[in-house]
This record gives sequence, structure tokens and C-alpha cells, in this order.
Amino acid sequence: MSVSYMTHEGYEKLKAELDELKTKGRENVAKAIAEAREKGDLSENAEYDAAKNAQGMLEMKINELEKVFANSRIIDESQLDTSKVTVLTNVTIQNVNNGAEVTYKLVAEAEANLKEKKISVNSPIGQGLLGKTVGDLAQIQTPAGPINFKIVNISL
Repeated sequence: MSVSYMTHEGYEKLKAELDELKTKGRENVAKAIAEAREKGDLSENAEYDAAKNAQGMLEMKINELEKVFANSRIIDESQLDTSKVTVLTNVTIQNVNNGAEVTYKLVAEAEANLKEKKISVNSPIGQGLLGKTVGDLAQIQTPAGPINFKIVNISL
């Protein structure tokens, strides 16, 4: 598993989500299993099966988040170099075909949120932009084919 570089905010959010799943999440699943168990014969109890399935899914999610958490490192944004696109930089790109500009912040997979214009460094766009400098062209492979973007600005 690779290291995830995160902002302090993203790290705290992940920690809170993990704590929530380990406490309230596990409590709720245990309650559902106990209630289903009280309803009698477990061999034909769909509620019990569903509750056990939910428990398995919850434990899988906890396990996934623990791996991300264990391999995450907080980056001090004041130490970042804005001469090239790196994780946690804001990058303004211009679509060479239609002139449309958009600014994204490159973040760790766990912090990615398209509504907030935060894209994962592991995404096709993120991969295509990493290491580029202002004025460079980046060719990004999309389902509709390759699109060329010009790097307009890099900031924090």
C-alpha cells in the first residue's frame, strides 16, 4: 500500500470517521444482530443474515480505513514547492480545445471530492498533471479520448 499524503484537516476527518465506525457503527450492528437473534430460528431468519452481512461490510470498511490511516502522512502545506504540480497544490488548467478553465486541488485518494474540486493524485487527471509546470501541456486520457490541458497557474 502506498503512502497517502493528506492535509491536517483530511487526516482529522479520516480519524473521526474511523472512530465513529468503531464505536457507534459497531454498537448499531451488534444491536441489530441481538434483535434479530431474539426473533427465533436463525436458519430462516433473513433479518439475522442481513445484520451479519452488515457487520461484515462494516468490518471491511474499518479495515480499509485503518490501512489508509496507518499509511497516511500529514503534509505541512507551507513547505510545498509551487514551481510544479504536486500533491496539495491548486492547479488551474485550461482546456486547449475550448478554452475552458478549471482549478483543482490535488489530494490523497481519501480526501478526493469532486464537488469541492479536490481530485485524487491517483486519478487520470491527477496523474497527468503531477510534475508539470506553468505553461506545460498535459494530455489526459478520458473515456471520450485524449484532452490537452495547459497549466495556467499553480498555487497553495
